[in-house]
Formats: sequence, structure tokens, C-alpha cells
Amino acid sequence: MKFYSTRSPENLVSFREAVLQGLAPDGGLYVPTEIPALPNSFWAQWKDLSAEELAVQVLAPFVKEDIPESELAELVKPVVSFPFPLVHVRGQVHSLELFHGPTLAFKDVGATFLAQTLGYFARQQAQEYTVLVATSGDTGGAVANGFFGVEGTRVIILYPSGGVSPSQEKQLTTYGGNITALEVDGTFDDCQALVKKAFLDAELKSDLSLTSANSINLARLLPQSLYYFLGLRQLTPFPEKLWVSVPSGNFGNLTAGLYAKRMGLPISKFVAATNANNVVPDFLRTKEYTPRPSVATVSNAMDVGAPSNFERLQHLLPTFEDFTEAMEGADFSDFMTLRVLETLYQRSDYLADPHGVIGYLGLRQVMVGEPEAVGVFLETAHPAKFQERIPEDLQEAVEIPERLSAFLEREKVATPMSKNWEAFRAYLEALK
Repeated sequence: MKFYSTRSPENLVSFREAVLQGLAPDGGLYVPTEIPALPNSFWAQWKDLSAEELAVQVLAPFVKEDIPESELAELVKPVVSFPFPLVHVRGQVHSLELFHGPTLAFKDVGATFLAQTLGYFARQQAQEYTVLVATSGDTGGAVANGFFGVEGTRVIILYPSGGVSPSQEKQLTTYGGNITALEVDGTFDDCQALVKKAFLDAELKSDLSLTSANSINLARLLPQSLYYFLGLRQLTPFPEKLWVSVPSGNFGNLTAGLYAKRMGLPISKFVAATNANNVVPDFLRTKEYTPRPSVATVSNAMDVGAPSNFERLQHLLPTFEDFTEAMEGADFSDFMTLRVLETLYQRSDYLADPHGVIGYLGLRQVMVGEPEAVGVFLETAHPAKFQERIPEDLQEAVEIPERLSAFLEREKVATPMSKNWEAFRAYLEALK
């Protein structure tokens, strides 16, 4: 299979080239020439496959020309080495918990696969790659964990000063080794803009062998389709009408869900659920897509005003009617988020994090009057990562996992960085 930029479909590249480039030279995002439907033989056994076997069958059509299936089977082992439980919450609503990985966030799947893939390519080519990543929270920790100690890689993580939770900050600033954290005096959008500008600098990209660990990178995006398969196969019987609500920031997660649906997973419709950074729900209401500066919320990992993967969504859903057929939008205030976080625990004994609650709210909004439908919302991070944002009377309900406590005891090491491009470019120049 080949891949091409969303902005120039005539230029085809291999999976390896797409991953190593991260962002296409024209500034577009790489997409596959096709999203193949999985064969009947897969669906006849998909509920009985091991997590590793399922991962290989889902990913192989995209990567097999560059990664043989025997090698792919080894690369996916750490990617799906933890559970993805589907938990009944209330009525016809379930939570797909994606926080049981090493950094307690859904980003562990994509970040680990990307790290394994780049390590595989680095060993083949005896070359060092410089990985740039902007984070609004969980991506940084997952990338740091996935890449720590991976030979042939050095990682530079840009995060907004004061824009991530204390536990998220400790998870991305305390590794050392081949992991460097830059604390940017700006927003996540500023961090993302610096990363994208670096990729469009041909000299820097060549001299440093730059690649990305954000969901603009295919090797981050594609494996995120796996937990839709692994989680939803737990529904017994499989419902005729299934809504999946995705708390969304950069929209890589929802894009991966649409890929899973194109591969044959019978999801009826998605909910694009956001906080006050609601450019996509606004688009679904008005037909006008208007990126704008992000605003800070209690669900900070979704504080994105110009989601990168909207460009992939436009490629996948070329008309407004395609969009509205595939998804509905929903956005919620901090007040509503925290209020429902509390009532959900009181009524259902389920403690969600501020992002998962937005997914739950999105489901509740669209499922009104549809008693036959089953709903699943993605719980993308462990509540303990946002303990300081959970209502005070629920603090005792927050259990802090040991692996998170260990991070909280470490010392933060981060380099202050201006959001000014010239300052960031000078920093990268010094790495040559």
C-alpha cells in the first residue's frame, strides 16, 4: 500500500517514508491510498483472536510492504500488552477504558507503536532520528515512555507552560536520557505550530532527520484503531445500533475510529465531543470551519483550537453531508463537565476523568429518544492524572496507581522555550 499527502495525491510514498517524514513536504498529512475492508475470515474469528493476532491482522494491510508480518508481530506485543476493558456504567451506556497502559492514557497505544516502528527502521538504517512532539497533556508522557531508551532516537517534547496537569508534567519531564522536555511560553497551538514549522524547514528536517510523534504521524494514528476492535468486541450480543462518543482535541482518535469503521467495524455513528474548544461541533452546526486560538479548560488535553487531523477528516469525508452522516458534534462547559462528573459518580459509582465525562455527556445528548441504541464513550485517561481538577468531595474516591505516584516523586527537568520560531530554530540548530 502507498500513502499520499492530503494536499498532493499524485505523490505516492511508502509507509516507511510517510512515517519518517511525519508531515508531508507540502504541509499536508499522509493518508493511505485505500482503507481496505477486513476479510470475512477475520470477522469469523475476531472475537477469539489474541490481542496480538488481532493487531497484526488489522495493521498488516497498511505496513506489510515495509514490515513483514513476523516482525510486526513482535512490534505490537508491547502495544497491546495491557487490557482495554469495557465497563457498564448505566442503562445502555458503557465506558471503554483506555488508561490501563504504562502512562495511564490512551496515547500509550499509538506512542508505543511509533517508538517500536522507528526503532525498527533505525536499526535497519543505522541512523538516529530526532522526534518532535507537541503535547497538550497525555501525548508527552506516552511518547516519553514509549521512546525512552529506544536506540537511534532522541525525543524533544514541547508543552505549554501551565497548560498541563501536575502529574502530566511530571510524566513528560522526568525521564532524561534520550528524552528532552521544552516548556513553551504559550499554548498547545503555539507548540504545534513550532513543530509543523520545523518540518517545513528543509535544512533542519534533513540535518536532524526530523520526524513527528503527534497524531499527524501515521504510525501514531493507525494503531489507535486497534482499541475500537479490542474494546467493542466485548459487546455481547453486538448491538444493531451503536454510538461511540470520542472526547476530541486534535481529532486523531476519532479519525482512527472512522478508519476502523471503514475496515468493517459496525459502528453506527460517532459523537465528536469537545470542551469549549468546539471548532468541529461548530462546523457541524454551521458548515463553517473556523480555527481559533485555544482556551484553557479543566479537560486540558482537548484544548486545541486548530485540530491537525481535521484535514484528514476532510479527506475521508469530502462533503458536509458525509460529515453529518458519520458524526454529530457536542460541546460542554467546564461547569457542566464538573457537575456531571460528580453526579455520574453519585448515581452510578463510576468516577471518570474530565475528558471521559465529556464523552459521556456527548452520548447522553445524542441518545435521547433512542432507547434501542447502545452507547460507548472513550475514557481516555485515569482520573488520578487530574486529581486537582476533580471536585473536592470526590477526592477520597481517587485512587492513585503506584506507577503514577512514582512519577510524582521525581524532579522536573524542563528547558524554558519561547514560542518565537527563531528561538526554537536556534535551539534545533545547536543540536546538529
